[in-house]
Amino acid sequence: MSSNLDTLSLAEHGPVIPVIVIDRLEHAVPLARALVAGGVKVLEVTLRTPVALEAIAAIAREVPDAIVGAGTLRTAADAAAAKHAGSRFAVSPGFTPELARACEAQGLPLLPGVSTASEVMMASDAGYRFLKLFPATAVGGTSLLKALAGPFPDVVFCPTGGITPQTAPDFLALSNVKVCGGSWLTPADAVKAGDWARITQLAREAGALR
Repeated sequence: MSSNLDTLSLAEHGPVIPVIVIDRLEHAVPLARALVAGGVKVLEVTLRTPVALEAIAAIAREVPDAIVGAGTLRTAADAAAAKHAGSRFAVSPGFTPELARACEAQGLPLLPGVSTASEVMMASDAGYRFLKLFPATAVGGTSLLKALAGPFPDVVFCPTGGITPQTAPDFLALSNVKVCGGSWLTPADAVKAGDWARITQLAREAGALR
């Protein structure tokens, strides 16, 4: 599956992919610009708010240096909407063959979520070797990732969920972790206040974690 190469290339742009929740459309472009200014180009905008798709479209249109994707995809309709909005990749909290097929049909590279060995096997059977471990901290964190490395030497992960700047280096030190996802780059209070300089600084600090 060629799309897997595309998602794995996202890890080449830095050690952290920000997991972004946008509540107000007018925040989308300045937020994206602040992250890019700090060296973070790969942006996962979660489909958790009513303006998420419009926010993705605005970033895709107005921040050419950003590589914007959609997170929290669950259905074929999500995949179609994300692609239409301008997403260049997709991230899902879990894995279903239906969603994988829908993303493939849209030409949308998918980073599917898993949390168990069985789900890793299901995703691997469908051709995916780069997976999101979610919710990473809740399901075992670095201990689980170390345990999965034995039976799945050909699979690499992007752990997301509950990771902090303090714990991120522990995840990134593992051989089967290529990048991690984090919401700490875009704190809600900083976004609400329009404190874009703080977000740029957090992006710079994230880039130095590996």
